[in-house]
Amino acid sequence: MDLAHRFLFTALVIFAAAIDGTQAAAMVSGAVFCDQCKDGERSLFDYPLSESHTVIDFRLAGMKVTITCTDGNGQVTMSREESTNVFGTYVMRFDGTPDLSNCNAQVSGSGEGSNDCGATAGPAQKLRLMFRMFGMEIFGVDSLLSQPAQPMSFCPRSSNPVPAPVVTPTRPSGPAPPTGSPPTFRLPPLPPLPPLPPMPPLPFSEASACSHQYWTMPEYKCYWRVLNPESKVSVIFGPLAARRYGTDITLQESLEGRGDPYKTLLREATTALLNSYNSLQFPYNSVGVVTHTNWALMGSTRGVLITALRFIRANSGSGGVTCKLSPCK
Repeated sequence: MDLAHRFLFTALVIFAAAIDGTQAAAMVSGAVFCDQCKDGERSLFDYPLSESHTVIDFRLAGMKVTITCTDGNGQVTMSREESTNVFGTYVMRFDGTPDLSNCNAQVSGSGEGSNDCGATAGPAQKLRLMFRMFGMEIFGVDSLLSQPAQPMSFCPRSSNPVPAPVVTPTRPSGPAPPTGSPPTFRLPPLPPLPPLPPMPPLPFSEASACSHQYWTMPEYKCYWRVLNPESKVSVIFGPLAARRYGTDITLQESLEGRGDPYKTLLREATTALLNSYNSLQFPYNSVGVVTHTNWALMGSTRGVLITALRFIRANSGSGGVTCKLSPCK
């Protein structure tokens, strides 16, 4: 970390310490997958169910998820619904300190623009407490499944085929049967596997972390492999970001943000998202960047600063990691 980043990091720590504490709240996050083979579990063929990509409108909802809480008699005491974002994940916030120990999450429907994988909802999953501190509780949910009406044609017919019974032939009395070649049996061909996306070239497999200044330089534009500089922040980070930053700001413009904690958070979140797509060993993956950003946007200014500081540390190469980008040819 160079001198400028050390100074910025120290200043933000002092500023964060001077802000009032966060209010009590509980947050729940998880993801919804399409169970294409209808086998009731995550597999190679499954993919996240996100909001529609056919129309660029942050209001288009993905799969709907409902969290339901019951009392000891099985009576519903609280219910909340949310939709998945562009990455197939969802985040719900509950103000105060509600009792979520007897709550479950389940797919409850498909929103406008969703695909055909919403015919049947998979089993409900219980909320799991993952973190509790200073009145803040974070719950996780195992992956929720939504299934099509029929399994896809490329799915295996049976993962545990029943072996054919073994019959020992008996030789009948009388003259020996004519000799000849035994009948041959051919097994049906295996179904073709879906094509895998091409792996990006090095330095994807190397540890790399680049600050936001790198991603604004024209000579590194070729490393925007997955994200488009003109993509809208509201589409990539979801409705919470749209309410905070508006629907017109682009990822390229977000890298110029400075002057307040929320602009700093967006700048470093975009930088971390780019780093996650260009280095397998970056501390955050793409879904983690979006999830942590949404958690921060639902909390206080102090939480925004803390999340921004963590992104700054990762983007600055904490632990001696350097930026492995080479100028584009």
